[in-house]
Amino acid sequence: MNKNLMLVGLALGLSGCSTMTGSRVADVTIIGVNDFHGNLLPTSFRVPDPADRTKTVTVQAGGIDTIGGILADARQANPNTVFVGVGDMTGASPLASALLRDEPTIDALTQLGMQVNVVGNHEFDNGVAELQRFQKGGCNSNDAAKACKFDNTFAGAGFTYLAANVVDEKTGQTIFPAYKIVKVGPARIAFVGAVLKDTPTVVTPSGVAGLKFEDEVASINAAVPQIIRGGADAIVALVHQGGTSKDAFDVVDCKTLSGDIVKIANGIDERVAAIMTGHTHRGYNCLVPGPTGKDRVVIQGDSYGHLLQRLDLRVDTRTNTVLAVKASNVVVDAKNGAKDAALTALVQKAKTLTDPVAAQTIATLGAEQITRATNPAGESALGDVIADSQLAATRTPEKGGAVIAFMNPGGIRADLPVNVPNPDQKVSYGDAFTVQPFGNILTVITLTGAQVKAVLEQQFDNPSAGQNRILQVSEGLSYTWDNAKPKGEKVSNLTLNGQPLDPSASYRVTVNNFLADGGDGFTVFAQGTDRLGGDIDIDAFSSYLKSKSVTPGAVNRITRLN
Repeated sequence: MNKNLMLVGLALGLSGCSTMTGSRVADVTIIGVNDFHGNLLPTSFRVPDPADRTKTVTVQAGGIDTIGGILADARQANPNTVFVGVGDMTGASPLASALLRDEPTIDALTQLGMQVNVVGNHEFDNGVAELQRFQKGGCNSNDAAKACKFDNTFAGAGFTYLAANVVDEKTGQTIFPAYKIVKVGPARIAFVGAVLKDTPTVVTPSGVAGLKFEDEVASINAAVPQIIRGGADAIVALVHQGGTSKDAFDVVDCKTLSGDIVKIANGIDERVAAIMTGHTHRGYNCLVPGPTGKDRVVIQGDSYGHLLQRLDLRVDTRTNTVLAVKASNVVVDAKNGAKDAALTALVQKAKTLTDPVAAQTIATLGAEQITRATNPAGESALGDVIADSQLAATRTPEKGGAVIAFMNPGGIRADLPVNVPNPDQKVSYGDAFTVQPFGNILTVITLTGAQVKAVLEQQFDNPSAGQNRILQVSEGLSYTWDNAKPKGEKVSNLTLNGQPLDPSASYRVTVNNFLADGGDGFTVFAQGTDRLGGDIDIDAFSSYLKSKSVTPGAVNRITRLN
């Protein structure tokens, strides 16, 4: 790994503060992390091959102690440096954080001096009361078995959660501040934050009960006049919504960004100097026009701490003007980067508490790895295995008598195992937990054949995804979808065990409780009847892996045309 790649953007000739005629100019560095998901340890990450950019190479990237090393270097180069979060710092976390209710992650980000974090959808995984505990501290958790096990007390976040567009339906007030003005050297930098307005469609309904998620653009723009009156020298938006780009993360000023964030960026007040984004787990560094057509930086830094977003602002503090913005994505090179010793110790403490559980070998695979990478139809080998495991756990009459199982692809968080090579083909409980960290409950419901087809049609009309969201299906179920057909008419040749699905017949169908409540926009699942709860998804997955030497299959249950 070329160490220069890690340090891209760190040596930008920052001077901290300089005096110009009639002005007071400050150079401010903003470093942000998005979609960290409690990944205290590094994981595999693909980066462009320095020798041939048409290819990629795998490196170990991330790790909270390496992030600490990068921040220390940045602060040494420019004391006017601020660290921020762009949502999903917690939730869907690996076992070393999740078994301790993500308190090690909150503590680590606090030690790193994080100032603000916009709420992401996963901040609501355990409900708003638990999120408020993350802010305020204390041990009064809705999961007492995990809370305050990292320390006897939990101080809460040393940073401020932001939520300009999340409103308590009873009070009409936002659950957290819309913005915060942070003093960075001589400059006053305002951070205003919003989460995707479709959060209720991607979170278990109980997690957002009593909350209203308003339009991102309107909420951010409503805060701008207040921020201006507060004397901010610059405004940066933190938006937990994103897109995807055809360009690599290290391409500066790309023009290929697409997705929901483009429309949001088009509408955000142009007094906002730059937009830091998250949610889609894609690294990009693009320019997108604002309301008057002027280009503005819109950046995202992948996920799991692999990349840090970096903005370098030159600010005139006398005229409250942003004179220049430079943007870069910084690779968190776990192999070559300096480490923060205190955070290395924090990670080791978390591992000491959780390793005995994580290290238990539960299975031997028939291959080194089973991946979640999808084929053109949207099906993955790992998705097939998980759907099969859920069907196996609910097939008997007493467990629900299921004949079909569906798995949402967004709930498959990693390959099994995450890291290769894996020559002995062993899988630990920690590996399995990393794949399925949510602790969802398997739920068997009755749907008609017509409803099953309607669910599959919803894969192609999903506003929360902004793109097709292909459900993974269990063995015996197969169908074809035609990309050239209009929405509502894409699915055909729907069969179960070789026989056409009868639109009027009833079928017992297994999903997790997230999908059963209509999550990910699959509202037809919520129409299911005769609902029966069952095992936790990770338990079903682990048991299935133990039961046989699981090998990646043919990945041919779903066929795509055009």
